Amino acid sequence: MNKVTEFIESNKEKNLNELIDFLRIPSISSETEHKRDVLDAANWLIENFKQIGINNTRLIETEGHPLVYAEYKSSHPNAKTILVYGHYDVQPVDPIELWESAPFEPFVKNGKIVARGSADDKGQVFVHLKAAEAYLATHGDLPVNLKFIIEGEEEAAESHIDEYIEQNPELLACDVVIVSDTEWFYYGMPSICYGLRGIAYFEMEVTGPNRDLHSGTFGGAVDNPIQVLSWMITQMKDKYGRITIPGFYDDVLELTPLERENFLKLPFNLQEYKADLDVREVAGEMGYTTLERVWARPSFDVNGMKGGYIGDGQKTVLPSKASAKFSFRLVPNQKAEDIIQKVVKYLEKLAPPTVHFKVRPTAGANPVLVDPQGPSIQACINSLEKAFGKEVVFMREGGSIPVVETFTKVLKSPVVLMGLGLPNDNIHSPNESFSLENFYGGILASAYFFDEFSK
Repeated sequence: MNKVTEFIESNKEKNLNELIDFLRIPSISSETEHKRDVLDAANWLIENFKQIGINNTRLIETEGHPLVYAEYKSSHPNAKTILVYGHYDVQPVDPIELWESAPFEPFVKNGKIVARGSADDKGQVFVHLKAAEAYLATHGDLPVNLKFIIEGEEEAAESHIDEYIEQNPELLACDVVIVSDTEWFYYGMPSICYGLRGIAYFEMEVTGPNRDLHSGTFGGAVDNPIQVLSWMITQMKDKYGRITIPGFYDDVLELTPLERENFLKLPFNLQEYKADLDVREVAGEMGYTTLERVWARPSFDVNGMKGGYIGDGQKTVLPSKASAKFSFRLVPNQKAEDIIQKVVKYLEKLAPPTVHFKVRPTAGANPVLVDPQGPSIQACINSLEKAFGKEVVFMREGGSIPVVETFTKVLKSPVVLMGLGLPNDNIHSPNESFSLENFYGGILASAYFFDEFSK
């Protein structure tokens, strides 16, 4: 490994410059005007794979943005196979006025590279390419068979990777799947995530009269769609933070006493948490800590609302329509399809006869709980501790990576969530950033993992 680690150390500047080139591509998958940019990012990856010596690489067309596939077959007999997953698409940049600089003009500040996609997920997936390069440049081979499947629709409304995995299990067959799209618990604290929440996402529209009305002429006689919508939303959660939909908690897997004890050992400071968010107090389901609420309990959030007049000045309108987008985060043993059916049934009963009502589920993904035992997890622990010189901690995350469950179900392979992000990376927000220490250390950790897992 000495030659590999020396190569990585001596190529820090080159690797950073390549990452900057990658980050300059505005591959926003959810905006049609960036369709060409998404393709450019995919082709950029193809060329980088070829440059590092992985020539078996190609674009895989889907009904949306393409997948990038690459494969290297080791000359070592009976070599194990690692599949690396990531995504090259990024979130939109709004609100643009809150960025310190142009979102696709990367710059380094306080030891972090600032740009859209730096942590989510271009920087994280790129470490594995650079680890492979280090091996190939110094040994002319890898100790493992290595496959990559990198999608361009993780941040889009619709993704086609699950369908592709289900149709191509032999191509993607592996002994372990590595996903670097999560974060550490804290700076300087290498972390392995073993649980992700799922999601059920909805759009709801309430229509009252056939046109906007004068509130003086019709107010009090015709139901107001905004108020009906708001009332329906408030009926889905009680004052104790519990979701009121019948049967919602039927399948929830409770935390074990050991897990709750381990969460309490983590250096979480509630006062710092509130200060960072500039909130006076936290909220949520009674009887649970903040970490338990965001990692292991379901939640309900309104993600956006639209209706009526919100311009300058006054307009006494009784609006014709109002709409909202909302989502539920799900926890282990809950199923997105089951929750979707229960939510729709509940809302249909709630809707008053004074309005027309439509609700449409737009996305669903099941939660994931990874077994924190086994050889692949131990290899990851060893790799992170060698690369960063710190003890690894275990944690869960409140977000969702829908494809993780598909990998587990279809490939029957363990998934290791070897994230490298930090809580203050501002993913999905202005001034997204990625720690250079974690970028360079992540390349080392990936290289160590290739070695550890090959044994």
